[in-house]
Amino acid sequence: MIPYKTILIIDRSNRQPIYLQLTHQFIDLIKSKTIPSNTKLPSSRLLSDLVGVHRKTIVACYDELILQGWIISIPKKGTYVNSTIPELQQQWTDNLLQSRAKISGFSFSKNDILQRTFPQAFQDDFIYVNDGVSDERLTPIKELATIYRKLAGKKETLKHIGYGTTFGNLKLREVLVEYLNETRGLNITIDNILITRGSQMGMFLASQLLIENEEYFIIGETNYSSADTTFQYANAKLLRVKVDENGLDTKAIEQLCRRYNVKAVYTTSHHHHPTTVTLSAERRMHLLNLAKTHSFAVLEDDYDYDFHYNHAPILPLASHDTNGNVIYVGSICKTVAPVFRVGYLIASKDFVDECANLRRFIDRQGDAVLELTFAHFIKEGSLDRHINKVVRAYKDRRDFFCEYLKQELGDYLSFKTPKGGMAIWVTLNKKYSWKEVVKIAAQNKLIFSEWQRYDSANTNHNAVRIGFARYTKEEAKEFVLRLKKTILQLV
Repeated sequence: MIPYKTILIIDRSNRQPIYLQLTHQFIDLIKSKTIPSNTKLPSSRLLSDLVGVHRKTIVACYDELILQGWIISIPKKGTYVNSTIPELQQQWTDNLLQSRAKISGFSFSKNDILQRTFPQAFQDDFIYVNDGVSDERLTPIKELATIYRKLAGKKETLKHIGYGTTFGNLKLREVLVEYLNETRGLNITIDNILITRGSQMGMFLASQLLIENEEYFIIGETNYSSADTTFQYANAKLLRVKVDENGLDTKAIEQLCRRYNVKAVYTTSHHHHPTTVTLSAERRMHLLNLAKTHSFAVLEDDYDYDFHYNHAPILPLASHDTNGNVIYVGSICKTVAPVFRVGYLIASKDFVDECANLRRFIDRQGDAVLELTFAHFIKEGSLDRHINKVVRAYKDRRDFFCEYLKQELGDYLSFKTPKGGMAIWVTLNKKYSWKEVVKIAAQNKLIFSEWQRYDSANTNHNAVRIGFARYTKEEAKEFVLRLKKTILQLV
C-alpha cells in the first residue's frame, strides 16, 4: 500500500492553498510512477484522516485532478489514476531541477556574435570600470514618482494601460517633437518619431530593415562594440575607416563607396564612441553629401548629446539632413537613469512606419504610463533642470578625475580631457598591456569588463574607455589608487 500519510506533505505556512499543494504532489507522484497507472486512490474520507485535513480539502484536490485529466471517477467503484496518460520519458538524476535548469532538451543555434561577458551581478567592495554611465544617485526619482503617482490616480489614465500604438505614447511623441525641434534644431513632425526602449532598440530595428542580404555597413576602426554586434547579427558586412581627432575619415568613406554598394554609415558624431572625439563640421557636411550621392543611410547614435562642458552642444547631423538620409536614435534613459527605458528613433515617415510594424513582433509597445510620465517631466521643464544640474556635477567630476589620474599615473598612461560625454579614452604606455593590467586589477577589486571590445579591428592601439561621471571625488580617488597599485605591480 502506498504510504500516503508520509509522502504527502502539507506546509501550512505556504501561501498556496492546501488542496493545490496536494494536487501538485499527486501529479508528481503519478508522473514518477510512484502511484502507478490505474491505481485506485483512497476515498476522500480515508485520505483526509491519513493526511490530517478536512474532507472538503481532499474533495477539492480530487476535483482539480479530475479537471486536469490525471484521475478519473467511476461511479460506484471509486477514483483511479487515468490509465490513458502516456508515460513521460525523462532522465532522472540526483539533482533533476539543476539539470533541467542548465541543459535544454532541444537543439538551438548559438550565435558567436552574441557571446558577451558583461557582469550580471556586482559586489559592493569591487569597483567596476564603466565606459561612461550616469550616476543613478542623482536621478530625480522622487519627482518622477510623484508625477507617476498623480497620473496613476487619474481615471483618464486607464485608457493608457491597455494595448496601444506601436509608435509609442502619443503625448510623449508630441512633447518630444517640440523638444527635439527646439533643442537639436530638427524639423520633424509626429510622423517622424517612434518611441523605443532606448537607442539600442532603435539601432536593432534600423539594422533589421536596412540589411537584406549581407550588405555593407561602414563603421569606425574604433567603434561602439554593441553597434558592431547589432549589425553583424543582422548579417551586415562591416567596413572600417580610421578615426582621428576630427572623427570618422569621410574621404576613406568616399573611397569605399566607389568600391562597394554601401547601405549605411554608423556614427556617434557628437562624441565618438569610444574615443570621445567630435566629428568636424567639414566632415559632417561631406558625409551628408556622400549619403545623398550614394543613397546610403546615416545611422546617427546621439547617445550623450546633453553632456558637453566647454561650449554648447553641437547640433546633430539630423538637423542638417534635407534628403531623408539620416536615421537619428537617442534616449532619455542615458540622461536620467538607465532603468527608465525610454528612447526614440527619428527618420522619414515611411521608415518610421516600417519600424513600428517590426516593433510589434519583438516588443509590441513600451510602458505607456511611464512614457506619459516622461512627457509631463519634459513638458514641465524638469528634464532641462535635471540636465543643468548633472552637467555641472559631471564637469566637476571630469576635471577632478582627469587631474588626479594625470597626477598619479601620468608616467604610465596618456589621455586628452574630453570636451563632453562621461568617459575618457586612455592609452597605456607601450611597455605594458591592458591584458596584464586587467588580471592584476581583479586582485585589487578593480574589474575591467570586456576591455578587448575597444580594439575589434586588432590595431593594437592599447587604449580603453574609462567612465568618470558615476564617481564622486572620494570614489574617483579610490579608483585611481587601485589602478595605480595595479600598474605599479607590473613595473
